[in-house]
Amino acid sequence: MTVERVDSEPGGAELEVIDAELVSPEAVASERQPEPVRYLFTRHTMLGPGEMPPRADEQPPWTEDDFRITEEDREDLAEPDLAENTRINRDSTIRAFQQWCAAQNPPRVAYPCTTATYTSYGLHLIRRGKAGEFKPDTVSQYMSRIWNWQPADMRPDPTRVRGKIRRWRQEWAAAGGEVDRAAALTLPYLLKCLEQCDESTNIGKRDAFMLTLAYCNLHRRAELTDLLVKHVRILPTGLLVTTATSKTDRQAKGATEFIADRDDIRLVDRAKAWFAVLKGLGADAPTQPVFRALTVTGRLANRRLATRRGERMKGGAVNERVQLLASRAGMPYVGGKKVRAHSLRAGPNTDMIAAGVPLRERNRRGRWAAGSTTADTVYDRTLITPEDDPLSKVPLGGHTEPA
Repeated sequence: MTVERVDSEPGGAELEVIDAELVSPEAVASERQPEPVRYLFTRHTMLGPGEMPPRADEQPPWTEDDFRITEEDREDLAEPDLAENTRINRDSTIRAFQQWCAAQNPPRVAYPCTTATYTSYGLHLIRRGKAGEFKPDTVSQYMSRIWNWQPADMRPDPTRVRGKIRRWRQEWAAAGGEVDRAAALTLPYLLKCLEQCDESTNIGKRDAFMLTLAYCNLHRRAELTDLLVKHVRILPTGLLVTTATSKTDRQAKGATEFIADRDDIRLVDRAKAWFAVLKGLGADAPTQPVFRALTVTGRLANRRLATRRGERMKGGAVNERVQLLASRAGMPYVGGKKVRAHSLRAGPNTDMIAAGVPLRERNRRGRWAAGSTTADTVYDRTLITPEDDPLSKVPLGGHTEPA
């Protein structure tokens, strides 16, 4: 670039002529200092020797197609992910929460909710519980369902609610509160219920096999009613039973157990009798359910309107049959606890504890999670006798002091 001065007219200003090369804005921008590189770090970042973290300006090359799903995918996602009874309980809990949020002034957002909304609702349920409407464990279950329903990355902080429930549970127990658990139908009580089954009828054959199988394999109601014909194999010395899905089997691997026959229960004879009934009714195809609803005459009940359970017997019906048979046997309550379908799970566990069966074996048979102590802490209904008092081992008057 050259600079040249030119004289102007007398009295005028001096002019300056510049001979220069024009440069484009892009060229100027290219000579500027580059922006510093920014990297992304989170609390989960792990870097090996010499490894650089991901750059903030690097994004996956997503297109619109990467965010689209097919109509078939959408229909599949519309199907429930949870077991029927779990889904029913969750949906009723969510509806109650949504109604409460809508009734507030001003209304609150239920999904996703804030920690303040979650905490306020929890305190609302605790107040109702203290008035006698709920128990601490019930409110704890409600709040857990609501928390799990919220978006995973926007869930509220449950710390204060859990603390308040824990404190209330202590006060409730100190005031005489007791968890309502089903009675244990141990073997002597089970045999009394079996005596109430008229096994000359189809209903009696079904009920007798249902009681013995539930006791021997510690079935939950849903596990029992979900059994298919192909899941039960009758052998000369027992049954081979596959429980396809259970509450603790999140991966649906299934559990197969050989159940040895016993002279007092006669599981094999009762299985043969009921399967003969199913064959006579034309309901013994491998994919048909083992337990069916029957009419008073012993025929298959009409299930055309059963949109949820289909041909399967309902869990509530199992509970009703167990309570009916226990009532006929004159024992609707055992040990001060009400007999329910779950009594056929607590009973055999209690019997096995008395027989010295290790926890690990009971967990396997009852399909409790490995390492769980629930079979000991929740399902033990052992009745305490005076001989079980450890102080009774001390002789009357105490030990004589040596001379």
